[in-house]
Amino acid sequence: MRLKPLKPLKPSAWLPKSLAGRMTLILVVGLLAAQMASFYLHMRDRVELLASGTIQGESLVMGAVPMRFFWHVGLTLLVVIGVSLIAMRWIAKPLRDLTEAANAFAHNIDAPPLQQVGPIEVQRAAEAFNFMQARLRRLVVERGRALAAVSHDLRTPLTRMRLRAELVDDPLLQDKLNADIDAMHAMVNGVLAYLRGLEDSESAQAIHMEALLHSIVEDERSQGRQVVLLERASGVPAPAPYSGKLSLLRRAVGNLIDNAVLHGHRVTVRLQDQPGELTILIEDDGPGIPDADLLRVTEPFVRLDVARSLDTGGVGLGLAIVRDVAAYHGGQLMLENRSEGGLRARLVLPRAT
Repeated sequence: MRLKPLKPLKPSAWLPKSLAGRMTLILVVGLLAAQMASFYLHMRDRVELLASGTIQGESLVMGAVPMRFFWHVGLTLLVVIGVSLIAMRWIAKPLRDLTEAANAFAHNIDAPPLQQVGPIEVQRAAEAFNFMQARLRRLVVERGRALAAVSHDLRTPLTRMRLRAELVDDPLLQDKLNADIDAMHAMVNGVLAYLRGLEDSESAQAIHMEALLHSIVEDERSQGRQVVLLERASGVPAPAPYSGKLSLLRRAVGNLIDNAVLHGHRVTVRLQDQPGELTILIEDDGPGIPDADLLRVTEPFVRLDVARSLDTGGVGLGLAIVRDVAAYHGGQLMLENRSEGGLRARLVLPRAT
């Protein structure tokens, strides 16, 4: 077995990761440099005193250095480190608040604004963040309102078109017109459902994911679908409850299963409980997705050629909704082709720390 050569560590690998740690290191190194310079000047003065005969019988070894010098250096180091840690934590607190506010805004568009406190630079950063947050919230709300209004208003002409299609004498042409109207209705309903999906007021709650998956799989099996939930091994404890939005997670898992059933025959659902995160795996035995389209297929309104038939339904929003639900909970959706054939979808949901 050939061992890989060890890569040399970069100097930056030894540096503290936090701002407080790096500032403390700078102060401590500066203090040590000052103390060493003081020690050098002290020993130089002793050399001059010995040369002039002012003092006699003292050597220049470390034992000749007064103990109070070492006590002075040690106490100064302790005081500087303690004061530096307190000061740096106080200075870095607004930055931590900014990070927490950014994470909260990523999960909730209606998150409260950030308090503008701390040094002037941090206050300006908080002010810019609040301005960006307010503008993004306004843009998202306006976009959703406009799309919802357009989608809603389309229902009236679609209803008139269906009534007029009934007056067509040619049965074949009438069926084609009704099929087109049904497809447009499905698109409108899909857009409205997509816009309502992440804008509800449901609060997060503790969810027993195993029970949720059991419920979804039973509903799928009652419709005659070959969906199987793999049970955990005996002796393995049940996963702890996950904090999230129940309706969103149910919808995300349902969309993944619907997509798997649409392109495969047998679907397997599995729950993996790992430190810090939960992973829901959904596998099918279908044709899979070309590697070049694995990322593109999660974009809204993207449908691959094999799924463009009107008989399959959907407007290309299923996986986009799953991706948005995962992002809302701080996780991600990953798609990959199985070596034995079919597609594997990973819904990774990190636990709150």
